[in-house]
Amino acid sequence: MKSFLLALWEVLEVVLVAVATVFFIRAFLIQPFLVSGASMEPNFGSGNYLIIDELTYQLREPKRGEVVVFRYPENPSVYYIKRIVGLPGEEIRIQKGLVEVKEKSGNKFTLEENYLTAGLKTSGNISKALGLNEYFVMGDNRNFSFDSRSWGPLDKKFIIGLARLRLWPITEARAFSY
Repeated sequence: MKSFLLALWEVLEVVLVAVATVFFIRAFLIQPFLVSGASMEPNFGSGNYLIIDELTYQLREPKRGEVVVFRYPENPSVYYIKRIVGLPGEEIRIQKGLVEVKEKSGNKFTLEENYLTAGLKTSGNISKALGLNEYFVMGDNRNFSFDSRSWGPLDKKFIIGLARLRLWPITEARAFSY
């Protein structure tokens, strides 16, 4: 009987360590995310299964061009995926189908968006100055994306993490470097 209880205790220890490890990894390091909708096509399609890196933004600030998963500010139970276009302290201007950025230093440039479908223009006529912890995010499928053009800048506190891996569909599996 004693050997049975020892064996049971060993199994229980292994299960507890495994559960604690999975909990730690999922809560603080990485998280799965299923893309739903067409706002990020053709780069991310509905049904893509991604792994989100939650640690990087604890160590550094988000950068322009990175794809992030975040909680929608007006309903934090809803998750979105978009690309960072504008950084804190910048001014974003959308006009004539182009995205213009004015950096904190005063330097102005038109955003080169090689990740967009050739010939795609950004709709809207917007000029927005970003605050201290605000980011301007947009979907890659600009004509079918509900993003900062509609609901304004994204506060950093809503950002969950950075899209690092696409695991599904298997034929499109890849790691992303920005």
